[in-house]
Amino acid sequence: MMMTMIGSNKAFLMSTTAAATATAMNTFELFNSKPNVIEKKLNRASVSYDAPKRKLPVLLFDVMDTIVRDPFYQDIPAFFGMPMKELLECKHPTAWIEFEKGLIDEDELARKFFIDGREFDLEGLKDCIRSGYSYLDGMQELLQALRDDNFEIHAFTNYPIWYEMIEDKLKLSAYLSWTFCSCNTGKRKPDPEFYLEVVEHLGVEPCECVFIDDRPSNVKCAVEIGMRGLCFENADSLLKDLSQLGVNVSLPNI
Repeated sequence: MMMTMIGSNKAFLMSTTAAATATAMNTFELFNSKPNVIEKKLNRASVSYDAPKRKLPVLLFDVMDTIVRDPFYQDIPAFFGMPMKELLECKHPTAWIEFEKGLIDEDELARKFFIDGREFDLEGLKDCIRSGYSYLDGMQELLQALRDDNFEIHAFTNYPIWYEMIEDKLKLSAYLSWTFCSCNTGKRKPDPEFYLEVVEHLGVEPCECVFIDDRPSNVKCAVEIGMRGLCFENADSLLKDLSQLGVNVSLPNI
């Protein structure tokens, strides 16, 4: 009887030791295996979640005379009391471009604006320009509809730091991001490098972008690097053009 009990206890101890050893080996294997082994073991009990997909295409909007009325052609000549032809002859040929690219500030612009160096009321000019900003007919409603449909929208514009005046007055950031402004990048459309920087920053293929601009030369460059381009005329025609590209939004009474 005693021998039987000793034999049973010995067998029990051996089985317990074996189980403990197996457990230790499994634990060692889990934490010392190659990464792919660990991944397979952990994935058996894990639940995977799909990351939200980015809605495409990404929409890239010019701002002046595409979303917002540009005061340059009427208001600024009136401020200086001269026709546009005379203004173009009097102003410095590159000062505004340098200002748009962020190469000079507004004080330097004031010093260089006219070829002959004449002084003028810079703050008065800014007030004149600010008062001339307004949404083009139907564009605020179209941007709202695109935003409500969760499209990703960016400004892609040639404009100086005065874009902040547009934002202060019209609050475009309710609908888009001021991501690509020439004054912050040092490049202007239609420089192809500007377009390629946009695509790289966004992390998308050019064909996954729709670019909207009122200047055919800017649209042409977008198409040449692989974007889909639309030449803006008005909100109604843009709505139809976007629909042909599969960007469908509901916009009653536009």
